[in-house]
Amino acid sequence: MKGFFTSIATWQGILSIVIVVLASLFLFRKGKKGLSTRDVVAIGIGAALYGALSYISIPIGPNTSFRIAVALLPIFGAIFGPIVGFLVGFIGHALNDALMNGSVWWSWVFLSAFMGMFGGIITFDKDFDVLSGMIQKKHYFKMYMYAIIGMLVGSVVAYAGDVFLYGEPAAKVWLQIILANAANLVVIAIVGIPVIILLAKTKSKNNNLDVDA
Repeated sequence: MKGFFTSIATWQGILSIVIVVLASLFLFRKGKKGLSTRDVVAIGIGAALYGALSYISIPIGPNTSFRIAVALLPIFGAIFGPIVGFLVGFIGHALNDALMNGSVWWSWVFLSAFMGMFGGIITFDKDFDVLSGMIQKKHYFKMYMYAIIGMLVGSVVAYAGDVFLYGEPAAKVWLQIILANAANLVVIAIVGIPVIILLAKTKSKNNNLDVDA
């Protein structure tokens, strides 16, 4: 954990924390509610799971890997909302970086954070609620659309951070972004979103059984 706190003390880390605070305040205003105890617990569990599952990875390029853990981001976002999704991605990725590499590469932390955040934007639909079994076919398209937007926004931040803050070669960063997003899209499309749909349908069936009983 020393690497985590040491990384926060860098100017990149301080800037990252400021961005997180501003993003959280914006989402609080948008959602018009604060974090509940359930949300805080979800952030802790989600970040721990994301950090731990990120150990399971397959290298696919320079400092880039295929990680099944990415599926957790839209799942936690769709269940608990964009703030939880954002913080699960941010904290989980940062912890994994610190534990595996001894320091946090902040620009790429935001790719995970924005995938989690945009995965939770779907909860602004009043007729969508995974835990209540409320889901329609229109939500399927929206979840895939938000996933792609989240990857695009996160990629812009990752590119800007790598090139302008860390001085990484632009060509290398483009390659990493392309490979990472290809892998992330596969995981989210095949695992993440289908799990959300399955959870919602299962909850809907259970609710119908309760009503019939």
